[in-house]
Amino acid sequence: MKYVSTRNKNVFLSASETIAQGLADDGGLLTPEVFPKLTPEMLEDLRGKTYAQRAVAVMKLFLDNFSEEELTSFTEAGYASTKFDDPKVAPLHPLNDDTYCLELWHGPTSAFKDMALQILPHLLSASLVKNNEKKTVCILVATSGDTGKAALEGFKDVKGTKILVFYPKDGVSKVQALQMQTQEGGNVGVCAVHGNFDDAQTGVKTLFSDERLRDDLAKRGYFLSSANSINWGRILPQLVYYISAYCDLLNLGKIQMGEKVNYCVPTGNFGNILACWYAGQMGLPVGKLICASNSNNVLTDFLATGTYDRNRPFHTTMSPSMDILVSSNLERLLFALSGQDDKLVADYMQQLNKHGSYTVSDEIKAKLKSDFYGGFCSEEETGKVIAEVWKKYNYLIDPHTAVAYDVMEKYRQETGDTNKTVFVSTASPFKFCDSVLHSLGVAEVQDGIDALDQLSQTTNRPAPVPLASLRNKAVRFTESVDKEKMEDVVLEMLK
Repeated sequence: MKYVSTRNKNVFLSASETIAQGLADDGGLLTPEVFPKLTPEMLEDLRGKTYAQRAVAVMKLFLDNFSEEELTSFTEAGYASTKFDDPKVAPLHPLNDDTYCLELWHGPTSAFKDMALQILPHLLSASLVKNNEKKTVCILVATSGDTGKAALEGFKDVKGTKILVFYPKDGVSKVQALQMQTQEGGNVGVCAVHGNFDDAQTGVKTLFSDERLRDDLAKRGYFLSSANSINWGRILPQLVYYISAYCDLLNLGKIQMGEKVNYCVPTGNFGNILACWYAGQMGLPVGKLICASNSNNVLTDFLATGTYDRNRPFHTTMSPSMDILVSSNLERLLFALSGQDDKLVADYMQQLNKHGSYTVSDEIKAKLKSDFYGGFCSEEETGKVIAEVWKKYNYLIDPHTAVAYDVMEKYRQETGDTNKTVFVSTASPFKFCDSVLHSLGVAEVQDGIDALDQLSQTTNRPAPVPLASLRNKAVRFTESVDKEKMEDVVLEMLK
């Protein structure tokens, strides 16, 4: 298995080189040259396996210079019961016979990013050994809320690594900020950026493409890598939970082998829904992929018109992990849908960088409409959905999950599609206590960590242990900078 850049398919990297490097030197995203096939026989075999075993079976198809024994040790450590509070790791919660919620927040940071970021540190450490890399890897991360904490927790005190996370100063929830600010570990750093997530993400990408900085860091004994979903090592473990969910539906007797299932995914950077599309390309019986956005509905418009236009107002919402106007992983989808036309993709990205927009070909637009449906949920609707699902199903969801539920229902009403549907829950509602409490009709919300207890008392639901334990942790990181000063923060950390 070789990996190529979405902007230059003539440079080939191994799996370990791809994971270690994170982003291609030309700024493109590293992607498998071909996708292996997932047969019904393989799916049948996966039905009887644990989540960790399913992860090994899927990942070994892509990681040909990793042994099955290595991958087994990684998944057994990453998805251990000491880290995930549900033995199924990614359980399905049925709302009715046609609707299932895929809960991806049972890990150590109560967000779906744990599903990949409990595996990536193992993959990266092993990759460094395989590549005979002697330098220390400096991992730079831009986060819209959940990736940062999950990456910090995953790489905490991992030998041969340093990790620095940038997040938008006023663009994450109080609990999300506190999770990062209190992070333990001797190799970690956290800094807020004045601006929104796109500012932080653009800043990190600029650092990666700065040859002068890379050369300077190499002289100091460091090289840059990423734990964002631009790294293939982040996307690959995400394929697993869609395949696992299908196996669970089979085991529940809710579908027959080969029956198509729709998936509704709340997305901002497009990595989570892309993983499901990739699983479909491998052979998973995926019906319609429902792309759910909040008020920052750049993806909704793109899927409807074929024009991606980031030149629009940026909205800070109660679903901050989706407050994104530049969806990085869309580049990987364009590469695949264009028949791996790297020059065309590079041109689209150049137009985006220069003008803030691009329009895809009619052929790509037709393929998008065939596979995807795009919709968005307003702030007012998000709050109403949280209350509606709680009242109707006695089921508590966070704002991102509410966006998915709302867009799923809009799709069904618009199309009459009766396929069974899995909608993805990306975070515990306790990470967004203020918004959830207000949505449930609570007028006076307590400050900071006290809101966790208030939500628990209001709903008679326990707060996840990792969040409840924040009360006893000291704040370590309070720095904030303009985006132009992000390089200075990197250099200061690596002194």
